[in-house]
Amino acid sequence: MDQLRRLVDANAQRNQAAVRFRPSTWRPWLEPHGAGHVLGIGKEATNGRHGDRELDRHDVTALRSRAGDDPAGLRDLFVAVMIWGSGTTNGRGPRYTSAALADARLDDVLRDTRASVRSGNFEAAYTRFTVNGVGRSFFTKWFAAVDDRGPDADRALILDDRVFRSLNALGWSSREAAGVSHWPTRYAVYVNTMHTWARELGVTAEWLEWLLFDRHGRVSAEAP
Repeated sequence: MDQLRRLVDANAQRNQAAVRFRPSTWRPWLEPHGAGHVLGIGKEATNGRHGDRELDRHDVTALRSRAGDDPAGLRDLFVAVMIWGSGTTNGRGPRYTSAALADARLDDVLRDTRASVRSGNFEAAYTRFTVNGVGRSFFTKWFAAVDDRGPDADRALILDDRVFRSLNALGWSSREAAGVSHWPTRYAVYVNTMHTWARELGVTAEWLEWLLFDRHGRVSAEAP
């Protein structure tokens, strides 16, 4: 905890920036599924190639509010999450998103996992999310996006390889913490642990998750 506290203190003034994405790259993969309209989300980017756009967590939250319980709205939200999670650095994101949109299971999986997340049953959500092209790094982004419970709840968090690398560098193992190798249980324990740490450190769990993602295993106390 001392090492994590030093890391948090050194980065206390930093916040997550918007993600830049390229609609022209995504359009050929989304339009065949009727999802090209999602590319209007966010705002025009201030740097990068002409036509690029920027998307941040607030944009995703706003789309969640508009989606409600509508299956088409949930698909749009899912596409936005995939775009936000890919940015311009994950060249496989458009292809994987197309594969998911073509999967007949998608609508049911989005509906069911959203319900599980909103009830705090992360193990059930993790177990249920089986869709072509979407692994843990992205379906936990979906969990975080659809968890609309209040700030007092231990809301879903993203768990991807970059976060894992930082956790391991801090000496924390999800398998040891959970006492089992069962991934749904390990994810639930990760969420609980992060919220516990965040409360002790006086930050939000979402910010702490982002910091571990941003540091990508570099957990010395020096800010970049």
